[in-house]
Amino acid sequence: MQLTNRHNLPQTFINVIERPTYTKGDAHISVTEILNSPRVVQLKRKHWDDLTQDASEMVWALFGSAVHGILEHGKDEHHIVEERLFTEIDGWRISGAIDLQEQYEDGIKIRDYKVTGAWAVMNQKADWHNQLNVYAWMVERVKGIPVTDLAIIAIVRDWSARDAETRDGYPQAPIVTIDIPLWTFEKRQKYIEERLAQHNAAYFASHTEGDMPNCTAEDMWEKPTSYAVKKEGGVRAKSVHPTKEEAELALAKGYFIETREGERTRCKSYCQVAPFCSQYQTYIKEKNNE
Repeated sequence: MQLTNRHNLPQTFINVIERPTYTKGDAHISVTEILNSPRVVQLKRKHWDDLTQDASEMVWALFGSAVHGILEHGKDEHHIVEERLFTEIDGWRISGAIDLQEQYEDGIKIRDYKVTGAWAVMNQKADWHNQLNVYAWMVERVKGIPVTDLAIIAIVRDWSARDAETRDGYPQAPIVTIDIPLWTFEKRQKYIEERLAQHNAAYFASHTEGDMPNCTAEDMWEKPTSYAVKKEGGVRAKSVHPTKEEAELALAKGYFIETREGERTRCKSYCQVAPFCSQYQTYIKEKNNE
């Protein structure tokens, strides 16, 4: 991957970015990749040398790594920090690095640090649940020790004391512990087997010039087109509807319908392989021809 520096970040930042410490070790796939879209994983591998990323887009990831490094100094006799585990299933060798394991007589508590925004804390991501449950599966499979508890430790980078006082559901402190439900071992194993089956299909297609499985709406952070009923001269919508027909039924004198075009947010703004993705390029062509 080629690194750019469009905003002229100081060379110190560039040096750190160019000296990554992350590695998934001797594994076919990491836990992070298991959670990711199989199509994106394969396209990244295929086009890695052609991809570009600007240093400014990596600042928060860099900040997160720094926080992880600092928090390692807070360990005590019950803590296992940044341990990478390996296991095999269905022909895949998997690796996953767990931020913190707290080991007690009755088992292990898993903690994962997230440097994130307040919105993410207020609207928990499904991947947080999936990730920690995959870690729990790995710990029990590799160590034979029961996992008793899962939690995200969220460091809220845009926390506001004022919003904490005035907004419902807003985190009340810049550091928040979010409990994650622990699935049964059987549910965890089934989830992993299903994800690996999808990755296997994408891997085979990528290496045989076949058609890879498409990304799902969830993978693409897809927002469907909606129709807002607004008052002439007004700013806020009176109501928002999934179809134009429903919006027309809600229309009243002095109001109009505003079409809010849907989009695939991740593809448009956050996916490095979008230029190489036939699914997204076809979507763009169809949108332009509407």
